[in-house]
Amino acid sequence: MANYTDTKKKVRVIQYKWEGSWGPFRIAVPCGECSANEGITQDVVEVEFAGEPVSFEVRPWLNNWWRVLPLGGFRAPITLVNGKLVSQGAVIDRGLLAYRIRNELVKGYKIPAGANVVFTKPGCQFCARAKELLAQKGIIFEERNIVQNALFARQLFQLAKRVIPHGIPITTPQIWLDGRYVGGFTELNTLVRV
Repeated sequence: MANYTDTKKKVRVIQYKWEGSWGPFRIAVPCGECSANEGITQDVVEVEFAGEPVSFEVRPWLNNWWRVLPLGGFRAPITLVNGKLVSQGAVIDRGLLAYRIRNELVKGYKIPAGANVVFTKPGCQFCARAKELLAQKGIIFEERNIVQNALFARQLFQLAKRVIPHGIPITTPQIWLDGRYVGGFTELNTLVRV
């Protein structure tokens, strides 16, 4: 996966487990769903977001009930992503968790100045032609396959909303050169042939 440290965005995932103490109250019964959620969340963060600015921590619910109750969290295990409730009272859906993390990672994302990026998908002949043309011109680029990497897909659609008019389909390839939007193969061909 690519490194998104250029976004200066940190995603914080916090799980509140059924444990802890508050005044005379103490939770003594372990929660199986809490342990499962902790394992699932840790795996999602370490495997799907390795190298990304995502942190994960576990806190006791009873010590922090007053933090999560205003957010709608009252039944452990409670999972928050950047302070927003994702799941409570059940084993977390890893797909939903990853989706919420991806959404946070792409908020405000921009292709950095100087970067050449081509968003592609398998079997796309215009993608192949764009990559071939860039290689012929000696332009070094990063290929981001939106089918094989869900984070790249979210990133493309976040970026495309800013440059492609509403109602126009987003096709592949979508190309940025030196951090600026070029378009698809036709626009690239016109730009580099000149």
